[in-house]
Amino acid sequence: MGKEPLKTVIIGSGPAGYTAAIYAARANLNPVLYTGREPGGQLMITTDVENFPGYPEGIMGPQMMEDLRQQAERFGTAIKYELVDRVDFSGEVKRIFTESGEEIPAHSVIISTGASARWLGIESEQRLANKGVSACAVCDGFFYRGKDVAIVGAGDSACEEALYLSNLCPTVHMLVRRDEMRASAIMQERVLKQENIQVHWNTETEEILGDAEVTGVRRAQQPDPMR
Repeated sequence: MGKEPLKTVIIGSGPAGYTAAIYAARANLNPVLYTGREPGGQLMITTDVENFPGYPEGIMGPQMMEDLRQQAERFGTAIKYELVDRVDFSGEVKRIFTESGEEIPAHSVIISTGASARWLGIESEQRLANKGVSACAVCDGFFYRGKDVAIVGAGDSACEEALYLSNLCPTVHMLVRRDEMRASAIMQERVLKQENIQVHWNTETEEILGDAEVTGVRRAQQPDPMR
């Protein structure tokens, strides 16, 4: 005989995953939550969170996620520090497969995997994380209002971040590796129309400058392939 299917499996351990766990646990759905490789999600790399209800003085991202984890466990959520690498939803009973090879049957599955930051992979980036380097403009843009900022990237996410910051910052420098963007046409149009967004084409980000905080960016401009 196979395993008895779980009532509810939650994949992901950011705010959405823990919120789902709290509600499911209080409804006697006995949720089992799989954290994935980044328990707590992107808020674990965020400092002050000031836009979440219930924290009038703000709260550090890691502390907020610890509070949510404890609340979910208080109501009976079982938390598994493991990665789910594939699922099979073809049958009435869903099947979840973990990285270690375990197969878990479940009647319902909530996917709340969120997103992971795509870092450049340079030393200065990690050294200055939360000291001027951020992976979320909506989370941290408030702290940079009135300052010139730089964004690395050319996809839809980069365009969205640039447009958001253009309402807070005098100048937004957008560093694009190639001579074109990967973003959708409508997002490109919005960015290029925004007067205080400066797009730097064929530009590679070599180093983020600063000691205690970011002071600038060193970039290398590649020759324009059209010339």
